Amino acid sequence: MPRIVGVDIPSNKPTWISLTYLYGIGRHQSKRILEACGIDGLKRAQDLSEEEVARIASEIEKNHVIEGQLKRQVQANVQRLKDIACYRGIRHRRGLPCRGQRTRTNARTRKGPRKTVAGKRSVKEMR
Repeated sequence: MPRIVGVDIPSNKPTWISLTYLYGIGRHQSKRILEACGIDGLKRAQDLSEEEVARIASEIEKNHVIEGQLKRQVQANVQRLKDIACYRGIRHRRGLPCRGQRTRTNARTRKGPRKTVAGKRSVKEMR
């Protein structure tokens, strides 16, 4: 298993797919990185030479924010929104969707499992 920027990437997959196992690198970015390094993306990760792995690692370190640094950056951005108390920050604080989705139904991923509240009694039931 080749190790790039502290992460083991799968060795039995094409290199362009293996690079997507790094947080912050998707399919498009991985193809761009390999193109910049002059490496065939269809070559299996286990077949990469040490020199090619070093070229990929240096390209990623120079031009891309990934893994822990990217996670800290995203967390800092969310914290900034919360601190300035803008609409999106308030939605983050309350654990609700931030991008305009409806919340009357759905939104279960953000809101969590249903919390059942006892319904109001009708006038007929009170008699």
